[in-house]
Amino acid sequence: MGKVRMALGMLDRGIEHIEEFILGGAILFLAGLLILHVLGRQFLGIGVPGQVELTQMAMVIITFAGIGYGVRKARHISMSAFYDQLTGTRRKALLVIITLVTGLMMFYLAWFAWGYVGSMYTRGRTSSALDIPLWIPYAIAPIGFLLAGIQYWLTAFRNMTSRDIYRSFSEKEEYEEVPDNGGSSGI
Repeated sequence: MGKVRMALGMLDRGIEHIEEFILGGAILFLAGLLILHVLGRQFLGIGVPGQVELTQMAMVIITFAGIGYGVRKARHISMSAFYDQLTGTRRKALLVIITLVTGLMMFYLAWFAWGYVGSMYTRGRTSSALDIPLWIPYAIAPIGFLLAGIQYWLTAFRNMTSRDIYRSFSEKEEYEEVPDNGGSSGI
């Protein structure tokens, strides 16, 4: 089991480097584009042609590339009111169920998004100002969902094979046991 966990850890770190490269590149591109656009408008009276389209495309890339990264760092949205009330084995079992089901949903969304990107490609849809094929920036959507699904399932695997509770493959549960105030509100 140790070799499997080590291999999955290497896979996790490899994907993390790819996501960081994509996210960092997209954010730097976006920042540079907006700075050039503002400077061009202020000093030359003309902005970057297609700036709005490029900004939208960069935001799509950042959003979908960031899904898996957020799961990996356990920084995703979670509605945990019920989960927070549990302790021990029940808490861990619920986390495994949540990560397996959420991972399955991410895989479904990846499949659905892949169909959408394929229809864009087949129809030859392009952006209006720069004539960029829209399937190119939107191809990140199924990839992002796929990577998020993998991260959720890595989390489930980690919790099924470890004594501790993990919120992601590498991030341990930060919460302490549920405090018992003796029924008082603490106010």
